[in-house]
Amino acid sequence: MTLLIALLLVIGLAGFAYLAARARAGKMIVAAAGRFGAVHSRPVYHGAYVAVLALAPALIVLAGWSLVGERWIEQQVVGALPAADQPVDKLDRAALMNEVRGLVAGDLPQAFNPVAPKLAPVYAAAVANGDLLAGALAVALLCGGGLWGYGRIRPDFRARTAVESQVQAVLLLASVVAILTTFGIVLSLIFESIRFFGMVSPVEFLTGLQWSPQTALRADQVGSTGSFGAVPLFWGTIFIGAIIAMLVAIPLGLLSAIYLTQYAAPSLRRWLKPVLELLAGVPTVVYGFFAALTVAPLVRQLAVAIGMSDASSDSALAAGLVMGIMIIPFVSSMADDSLTAVPRAMRDGSLAMGATMSETVKKVMVPAALPGIVGGVLLAVSRAIGETMIVVMAAGLAANLTANPFSSVTTVTTQIVALLTGDQEFDSAKTLSAFALGLVLFCMTLVLNIYALAVVKRYREAYE
Repeated sequence: MTLLIALLLVIGLAGFAYLAARARAGKMIVAAAGRFGAVHSRPVYHGAYVAVLALAPALIVLAGWSLVGERWIEQQVVGALPAADQPVDKLDRAALMNEVRGLVAGDLPQAFNPVAPKLAPVYAAAVANGDLLAGALAVALLCGGGLWGYGRIRPDFRARTAVESQVQAVLLLASVVAILTTFGIVLSLIFESIRFFGMVSPVEFLTGLQWSPQTALRADQVGSTGSFGAVPLFWGTIFIGAIIAMLVAIPLGLLSAIYLTQYAAPSLRRWLKPVLELLAGVPTVVYGFFAALTVAPLVRQLAVAIGMSDASSDSALAAGLVMGIMIIPFVSSMADDSLTAVPRAMRDGSLAMGATMSETVKKVMVPAALPGIVGGVLLAVSRAIGETMIVVMAAGLAANLTANPFSSVTTVTTQIVALLTGDQEFDSAKTLSAFALGLVLFCMTLVLNIYALAVVKRYREAYE
């Protein structure tokens, strides 16, 4: 029995338990319908209660086996070897297990380690036995929980209250998982950043003007001392994401929101708004292709036409323009919602006083919706700062500290991708610098999000 078959069997049995419990509850409720207060919950709640009691322990067992099962199987496989032949190093053990898995799956025609073919049958048997035991235990717990819940069905049983409590517990668990995940990300960034700052001075990292994270592999190697001044990366991130992209996204997004909410006919709005929001669903790699193959050559031709013959094929302007187009829906959607929330009476009152539509928009609608618009802009900035693919494909990897939009620059996210691509040693300053960059980027986006929420909360107007 594979894990997938066990999961499908558990779900099928839980569905059967739901139907059986609902049917029994329906018959009991019909029999007790003449007595006042004898029935508390509808049959659907009784069925859901029994199904949850049956399904929850079975899913916990299957999830736990999927997490720890591989380690148990590895111990069984390695334990089948004589003590003298068992790999001690973790890397050797991982390499041996990868070969064994490849042989069992058929992906590896021949093993490099002569021991691997002997362990392949042991691995297959351990996987089959482990999955069978986990599936059997899950089915047994499902049957036990289902029968126990089935026996509690009575017309006056508060099944609805119990189901609502179960739903609240699931929601609480989801919230805890999200919070713990956030804490885990932050702690991992802080831990690795502390290791990096033990090798490189924080002052050099935060104020240095030269970024060349090449460290020496040998003591006698020349030319690889490494420079970890991240100011060019911070400037590139701000230049592309917070300046060029915003110069494109703010006017186009705000004007499109004003047109859709104040000028467009309802039938036209129903078509234009979904089309505009489609931009948010386009994968960023597609934007990157568009920037690299279409926009970047046009930008270079423009630079050559104005006399800049040394313009780079990768430029901050190309990446910023496409990034601005990408985040137009973020600005437009927030501005649209803010303008729509302004009471129509304010707009009608302004028009009744003799103001034109443009004067009403400038003097009444936009000031009233300004907190939401500002909050949307700041959230869009944080989204642009974290963008990677467009910059990788259109702006290049050169860490230049320049204000020339036709030059090649890079950003924090681009360097993180470059530093963590391929096989890396996580005890060198070059690799650990990616975590320091990630920590700084996390702090930047966190501050922007907090400021955006503070602006919206402080200046929000409540209308009746």
